[in-house]
Amino acid sequence: MRNLTRRAILAAAPALAFGGPLLRARPARGATQYGPGVTDTEIKIGNTGPYSGPLSTASPVLISAAAYYKMINDEGGINGRKINFISYDDGYTPPKTVEMTRKLIEEDQVLFIAGGIGTPTNSAIWHYMNQHKVPQLFVGTGATKWDDPKGHPWTIGWQPNYQSEGRIYAAYILKNKLGGKVGVLYQDDDFGKDYLKGVVDGLGDKAGSMIVVKASYETTDPTVDSQIVSLKAAGCDVFVNTAIARFAAQAIRKAAEIEWKPLHILSGIGNSVAVTLKPAGLEASKGIVTDFFLKDPTDPEWQNDAGYGWWVSFMDKYYPSGDKTDLGNVVGSSLAATVVQVLKQCGDDLTRENVMKQAANLHDFTTPMLLPGITINTSPTDFAPVKQVQMARFDGERWRPFGSILTGAIG
Repeated sequence: MRNLTRRAILAAAPALAFGGPLLRARPARGATQYGPGVTDTEIKIGNTGPYSGPLSTASPVLISAAAYYKMINDEGGINGRKINFISYDDGYTPPKTVEMTRKLIEEDQVLFIAGGIGTPTNSAIWHYMNQHKVPQLFVGTGATKWDDPKGHPWTIGWQPNYQSEGRIYAAYILKNKLGGKVGVLYQDDDFGKDYLKGVVDGLGDKAGSMIVVKASYETTDPTVDSQIVSLKAAGCDVFVNTAIARFAAQAIRKAAEIEWKPLHILSGIGNSVAVTLKPAGLEASKGIVTDFFLKDPTDPEWQNDAGYGWWVSFMDKYYPSGDKTDLGNVVGSSLAATVVQVLKQCGDDLTRENVMKQAANLHDFTTPMLLPGITINTSPTDFAPVKQVQMARFDGERWRPFGSILTGAIG
């Protein structure tokens, strides 16, 4: 499902045209105020994402989000208003993202953009969104720059940011492999450099002596095999793999082929069993360390968990073809739930200004698949909703969490 059209997305998340709205009595919240894309029966939400291209493995995030909005519509919508989720394929190509975003705002007249995936693609529209004062909500990338309420008050992140994750990896290395030779694989753009900076800053005065190779790749590269060979040749015994799923899987597979067995830390962005570890080989992935902020759907620990049970039921009904081992389907539904919470808080004041105000006013909000102890919090000076993670190690079959909930503070 990599070349979804607008029509296909609307079919996944029907709006007013697909059946009359189920109206509910709305609480008295003052005068009704509407921004673009809002009527008494509809709220238009825009989105672009990689249904095709090198990051197409992330498309389940968007499809599961659409499924979540369909569930909300089936339950009567938000104060009687159905969500019209309009999502376009940008192929993980910034110029296409710009084109599709302009269409969403200037032609489709959406109220806001939510859950766009990709650091380079979202960076391409960052200034445009803020210049036009259109909320860019819960960006589906952990770039640190989304937490900039003063400079870019119309953009807010969602997941743990890459620099904080990098600092957590560095702390783990210092504790378990002090003096090791570290090699980092990263994408040569803001996304990859964010992770790299976190690792460097986290290692502190040890970074200069411990990091011996910083190996970059481009999304247009066919493989990262040569980078993995060079890391082994340099004597690296610690490997920080921050690549997107396609290249992360290649790196794991190549390391196994050349019998290179470093302490392997895989970033949270690429730790899906379905889209990274299975293609790489489960046996080859054994022993890899990563971090999570959401419940891993492959972990039997959650089989009797109420939140996991809800998610399975949701997937069975609204996205039955979806892969329940793909963490992307957990991300999409959880991110969409956060969007819905913002809309609920807006009441009948569905203006762009109030949407942004409520997005910056989330307090201990949780979703069924967030790890216990992790909650979503924002404020007018804090645009980093999720700040905590837990480490896990792959045993050849599943990720096994260990240790306490961690926060990688950025100073």
